[in-house]
Amino acid sequence: MQYRNDKNGKPISQLGYGCMRFSKKGVAIDYEKTKAEVLHGIEEGINYLDTAYIYPGSEECLGKILESAGVREKVSIATKLPQYMMRSAAQIEKTFNEELERLRTDYIDYYLMHMFTDSSEWEKLKKLGIEEWISEKKASGAIRNIGFSYHGDTKMFLELLDAYDWDFCQIQYNYLDENSQAGRKGLEAAYAKGIPVIIMEPLRGGKLVNLPESAKKMLNDSTKKYTPAELGLRWLWDQPGVTCVLSGMNSMEMLDENLRIASEAKVGDLTEEDFEIVEKIKAIFKEKEKVGCTGCRYCMPCPKGVDIPATFFNYNLMYMESKMSARFGYAQTVGLRKETAFASQCIGCGKCEKHCPQHIEIRQKLKEADKALRPWYIKAGIKVARAFLKK
Repeated sequence: MQYRNDKNGKPISQLGYGCMRFSKKGVAIDYEKTKAEVLHGIEEGINYLDTAYIYPGSEECLGKILESAGVREKVSIATKLPQYMMRSAAQIEKTFNEELERLRTDYIDYYLMHMFTDSSEWEKLKKLGIEEWISEKKASGAIRNIGFSYHGDTKMFLELLDAYDWDFCQIQYNYLDENSQAGRKGLEAAYAKGIPVIIMEPLRGGKLVNLPESAKKMLNDSTKKYTPAELGLRWLWDQPGVTCVLSGMNSMEMLDENLRIASEAKVGDLTEEDFEIVEKIKAIFKEKEKVGCTGCRYCMPCPKGVDIPATFFNYNLMYMESKMSARFGYAQTVGLRKETAFASQCIGCGKCEKHCPQHIEIRQKLKEADKALRPWYIKAGIKVARAFLKK
């Protein structure tokens, strides 16, 4: 295993264990199988394990495994405060103590504000006294490092980076998401500030493993013959701003392959041929896209607040992946902000089209995208979620 340092110089394994997708037996976590897999990962050098309050049974399972094997001090636990559920300082304290109990520990190494999409969510927490609470927990040693996980756009991510003296952050990032969510710009901004970045969804939930046959043939015919997973992971570890890559491993085969790659991959390893293959694979995915948007953001800002690149990204995603995952992503990243950024807010002024290098008929495409991304049940779900978050 190779390691990259956190803000305080503590080594973090390049490969982190994502605990959201533990093996299941029926609807419950398969404890014995999961225990064998997690302990094997630890034995091979993984020292960063990521879970969350809302992952069903995950914290309890992880805590039991670490306690039974006596390896708590060998690893760092990362878990998350469901900030979207918090309504008072007392609730924050209660939730944190519940997590300590589940994890059978008296401290958390890396504690995250879970799933920020807008800087207003941090402002809301500040009104509840979160800054004082964090200072108290860090002073007592109950929390060693504080950070946040993120699912919004680049602009909001950059605002959040400057909003507090964060110890680390966590973003969704892979070669298909290079210019969406926090993106490469966000990654490099965090790196410039000395903030370690933990990567989630490195293989797009398996999308970059189950490549189209033409892409698989391309890899098999290449000089290095990387597997699809290997190319995706190496693309990440080639970048110095990437501290740790999380993988939701639930088989020994997957675990061993990822361990092998993590023991070899270094910054600057990829060749010109490797990058060309990545671009060709991206082009294969793009063949299915509905709008030729590159995410350059020359069309922004919209006078009415429409997030045009995010709308087109998720619209394309409906046809590159699954309709439901794209709709959920759109609802999450665009619909749950303090100020919504829906395509329906467009008034047809045409300002965006004057600046689009791709000469996209943006106004028409926004209408198509909004209809596809927000059927009635998605609209209803967003309305309910926003009402809950405003309480």
